[in-house]
Amino acid sequence: MSEAVALGWRQFRLERKQFWRNPTAAFFGFMLPIVFLLIIGSLTPASDRDIVIPGIAGMNVMASTFNAIAMNMTFRREQGLLKRMRGTPMPTGAYLGGIFGNVALNGSLQVAIVVFGGAAIFGLPMPYHWDELIIFTIVGIFSFTALGIAFSHVIPNFDAAPAYTNIVFLPVIFISGVFYDVDNAPAFLQDIARVLPLTHIIDGLSAALVTGTSLADNAGNLAVVAAWGAFGTIFAVRGFSWDAKRD
Repeated sequence: MSEAVALGWRQFRLERKQFWRNPTAAFFGFMLPIVFLLIIGSLTPASDRDIVIPGIAGMNVMASTFNAIAMNMTFRREQGLLKRMRGTPMPTGAYLGGIFGNVALNGSLQVAIVVFGGAAIFGLPMPYHWDELIIFTIVGIFSFTALGIAFSHVIPNFDAAPAYTNIVFLPVIFISGVFYDVDNAPAFLQDIARVLPLTHIIDGLSAALVTGTSLADNAGNLAVVAAWGAFGTIFAVRGFSWDAKRD
């Protein structure tokens, strides 16, 4: 067990090194949240900034996990990296754990950037409930990572990965209330939004950052996000393949 943990830690460190050696990934990982925060926050009236800040934080959770892991796993699968790794002595759990740890750290840091950036740049208050913020961030990261791995199974090749992920990501962030209050949307959009996990992550983050309602009051939102995570895990495991897809 200790050896598997040590190997997972080494894989995690390798993932971090590879991440920082890719300037594009580093930019989208840490500069883009600040850019979104500055642009959207500046264009939003001061009275409505408490709506968009949790939305931006939730969007970053999805982008750093679902988008990143779906494209990453597709690339590794189609390049034969997964198949070669499967042939090494490294345990599967250690390898995948290192990958998950990398995206989880990126997602957590992006939420922190938005929270502290909102306070420093726009004078927004610090979170009312740190525990609620952390729990929703962790569960959201797990859920979207599982969904991203599951979604990678339907992506035919890496060239198609950006189109496949964006066809999910873009509608979800607009429907889920990243840039507006879902309660002000038409009824049919509200119905769709209430099914999507990002809406409930944003509601949980908003409770921790803005309204101050307790975790107990948001147990339903947390349950929906966790249910999506369980759904994603099932299909991530059932559809997982170490081999490249055949045309």
